[in-house]
Amino acid sequence: MTLRGALRPAEAGAYLPVQLAGCVAGAMRAHAMFGLPLIQEATADRSGAGRLLGEAAATFALVFAILGALRHRPQDSPAIVALVITAGYWWTSSTSFANPAISIARTLTDTFTGIDPSDLAGFIAAQTAGAGLAWLIGGWLFYGKAS
Repeated sequence: MTLRGALRPAEAGAYLPVQLAGCVAGAMRAHAMFGLPLIQEATADRSGAGRLLGEAAATFALVFAILGALRHRPQDSPAIVALVITAGYWWTSSTSFANPAISIARTLTDTFTGIDPSDLAGFIAAQTAGAGLAWLIGGWLFYGKAS
């Protein structure tokens, strides 16, 4: 939203720690619901070019869908986001984290949704690449310029 001019950088900066805290709290709540230790260290191997390509594709799909929704169906944006993430779980090799804050939180769970901390940088790089490509293509397609 900052790249689109819809959010000032200071506002975007305020979202980052809040989103990260929400993601970590969500992981802890899920652990509590299943009687697991609240904080764990993930050991799930998420390495490899195929998983990183899957994560870039998942993030591209999410950002592209958001840009399309904002242009054509803004009232449906929450449902579109939920559906893209749910579908991405099934059609990507990475299980569609599609968000650096979620990826960080998933290093704190050793369940099937975890991500080994050593794989985190690759996931964030793939997410950044996918989001950037979606911003360029979605902006051109939906707005006639980089969004």
